[in-house]
Amino acid sequence: MTSLAAIFDLDGTILNTLPDLADSLNLALAAQGLPTHDLTGYRPMVGNGMAKMIERALPESRRDPETRAQIMAHFKKEYAQRQCDKTRPYEGVPELLRGLVDQGWALGVLSNKDHENTLEVVNHFFPSLFAQILGVKPGATTKPDPTGALSICQALGARPEAVFYVGDSGVDMATAKGAGCRPIGVAWGFRPEEELLAGGALAILRRPEDFPQIVAGF
Repeated sequence: MTSLAAIFDLDGTILNTLPDLADSLNLALAAQGLPTHDLTGYRPMVGNGMAKMIERALPESRRDPETRAQIMAHFKKEYAQRQCDKTRPYEGVPELLRGLVDQGWALGVLSNKDHENTLEVVNHFFPSLFAQILGVKPGATTKPDPTGALSICQALGARPEAVFYVGDSGVDMATAKGAGCRPIGVAWGFRPEEELLAGGALAILRRPEDFPQIVAGF
């Protein structure tokens, strides 16, 4: 069993994916003559998976199954073409991850993004850094269900109670707690610190380079 292991959320934690998500969904919405949103408006919509993001982006009067399916199909087409266009790692994150791997840490990514999209963006921006990468596969549950986190812990050969789970939302903190991991919030993501603390974050990471110091206290 490894004693140094961490699971990272994707959107809002290691990558700022919001511009590409927003561009893709706005194109899908506009094609149907529906209102679009700016980046600030999309912040609270992300975190519970693509289907929930689309539901939140639609006017309440247009959240019927047919409209949701049309928007989803168009969004997926657009996002597949531009998912790495404006997306960028947060400053200091690549250096943190490389440093952890060099120190013998086993790292995983758990996202509510579709599995194929998750694989593509993680391998594009962080090649060879993560031992386990898991998004949402057909029929699988999404966070905060702890199934994915527990699966990654097992694959990493780590006891959940020894694993640090790093994320930017209350969904992530609930996932960590449900899996029995140690929840750490990041201050640079899509959600306010208050949500992370209310969700049970043991600590708030304000800069990636502070991670080693914070985890040394546990």
